[in-house]
Parts: sequence; C-alpha cells; structure tokens
Amino acid sequence: MAFQCNVCNNIYRFNDVIHGFRCSKCGSPLEVYEVERIWNPSGFGLYRYSSMIFLKPVKTLGEGFTPVVSIDLYGFRAYFKLEYFNPSGSFKDRGSSISLSHAYLINASCVVEDSSGNAGFSTALYSRALNMKSYIVVPSNVSYSKRLAIEVVGGEVIEASSREDASRLAQNISLDKKCYYVDHLSNPLYIEGYRTIAYEAFEQVGDIDAVIVPVGSGGLFIGIYRGFKDLYRTGLIKKMPRMIAVQGVDVAPIYEKLYSHKPPKGVALLADGIRIKSPPRIDEIVSIIVKSKGLASLVNDDEIVESVKELRDMGFIVEPTSATVYAALKKNIEWFRKMGIENILMPLTGTGIKMLQQLKQIIQ
Repeated sequence: MAFQCNVCNNIYRFNDVIHGFRCSKCGSPLEVYEVERIWNPSGFGLYRYSSMIFLKPVKTLGEGFTPVVSIDLYGFRAYFKLEYFNPSGSFKDRGSSISLSHAYLINASCVVEDSSGNAGFSTALYSRALNMKSYIVVPSNVSYSKRLAIEVVGGEVIEASSREDASRLAQNISLDKKCYYVDHLSNPLYIEGYRTIAYEAFEQVGDIDAVIVPVGSGGLFIGIYRGFKDLYRTGLIKKMPRMIAVQGVDVAPIYEKLYSHKPPKGVALLADGIRIKSPPRIDEIVSIIVKSKGLASLVNDDEIVESVKELRDMGFIVEPTSATVYAALKKNIEWFRKMGIENILMPLTGTGIKMLQQLKQIIQ
C-alpha cells in the first residue's frame, strides 16, 4: 500500500506520508497507488465496500449508507442523498474515517487540520475516537457553532486570519509538533471515502443520469465520479452520469478555467464550504465535466437563501453550501430537459443543525 505522484511518478510508502499529501518534488497532490477494486459488497457503511477502497476504517462511528429521499421536481426524479446523517453531520466523515485510520496505523499521536468548519469537526471527532490529540486551525470568521462543536469533542482550536493562512499555519504546526497533517484538500484518502457515495447510490436507486455536486477543493466531485467509473468498468452500470459542478459566483475557479472567462458579478458569501480559490485537482475536475458532458453552474446568495427555504419546506434542514445543489437544479432546468435527463442525484452535504442561529437570520 503506497501513494504516488501522477506528475513525477514518485512513490511514497504508506508510512512516509505524515506532513501532507503533496509531492515533495513538484507539489502535486498524491494519489493512492495500485488499488485492486473488486465488487463484493458485504456488511454496512464504509466496511461494505472494503474490497473497493484503499483502506477500510480502523474504527467506524456509523459513517456511510446515508438515506436517499426521492422527490418529483420540475419533471425530474430528484434523489436527495442525506449526507448530513453521517456522525458529525457532514459528508466529510467518509474521508475522515479513512484518513484518521491511516494516521492511527502509522502511530501518529496527534493530528492537525485546517478547516472552515465541517472537516475540522469531523477530524476532531474521529481523532478523539482513536485517542489522538487534534489541533484544528480555523479562519477567524468561522461560525461560533462549528467552533463550539470542535471544542466539545476535544479539538484545540487555533485561529488564523484567513482560510489561506489557516492552511499555511496548519502545515507549520504539523512539522513543529510532529503531527499528522490531515490535509483534506489534497488527501486522496478523502476521495476514497467519497467513492462510496456512488456505490451506495447505485445500490439504493440504480442508474443515475446526472449528479449535482458543490465544489470547493473538488474531492467530493472527483470521488463520486471515480466511484461511478468503478461501477462502469465492472459493468454494473451502462453509462456514466453527467457531472455538474456548483460554485459560488464570486469564487469560481472551475467555471473560469472551463469556460475561459470571468463569471458575472455577484456575491455568494453564504456558501463558505466551497470558497476555495485554488483547488489542487482543478485540471481533473474540468476534465471530468468535459468527459461526462456536464457543466459548471454558479449560484449567488439570493438563490442560496431561496433554496435553503424551499429545502426546509421539503423537510431538509441544511447549511447554505448544501443548498447550492438545489439552486443549480432550478437554474438549469431547460438544460437538463434538453439533455434528456430524467433522474438526478444531489448529495445534501451538511446539516443546518450546527448553525441554527445563522439559518434563522438568513431565512427571515
């Protein structure tokens, strides 16, 4: 079991990757190396797909096999996959379960992560369960409720002035304290966890025509696509779904690279989970959109607020970043119809329960 840089072809042993998942030579994100994937689902949660992923969790907290709710919307069959049913309330648990298992297996005594909220809480929760100290570096504007959640499970919160400064500070702490750097923006083990969303969706509902995914660093988007690609290679599905990447209108590197022009002016501050200016695998994300004949869609705060309200009326209490997928559906109805799409998978990535005060303010 090892990791590889697909640019330099450098191989990193299982125990060598502790201070981040970037190639020491060129800085490219690492990938898992030579994984044999055999479809033999057995058991529950992520354990069910042990034969399909790089590393099965050392300890499960019940992550995975989240419910799917089917609703007819605008002439489509919409499948909302409730990722906020994971232990910490977000899809991040799928990646944290595997990544923190890796940290545990290489005998790390502490971990460090930079996060605006969900990944930090998930990291703190899983490291606590595995008896490892966690340091979570957050931007100064992190929501109070998410910070509180991290502290409740024993994570030591360290503030940085911005999201970018949080990343740099986390790397320094990792080296100074000799801690495992979770590095969820680049970490291929998170992508391994996200593959299981596609496996589950296949078992739960069958073929999917399109998937709408909020995209920040792109790990979730890539993981879901790779999961469906695994299913396609094994002959379990006959076609690949179209992949739709959703970004906020004011931080839209995928849109800019794909369409070679600046997005229209607007504000999408509410979707803080996808405000990543430099996704580490941006070329792969763009390639996936092109290969799958999908698109990149932009949403603004007004559209997000309206979608939070409408999802609430359907019974889903989600954070604003989650609501972007529904906003993108509404914005591209004619495109979906033109493409002959009938059913659409939309992961609702994070619960709104962790930010009820903010939700109340924005929906009034």
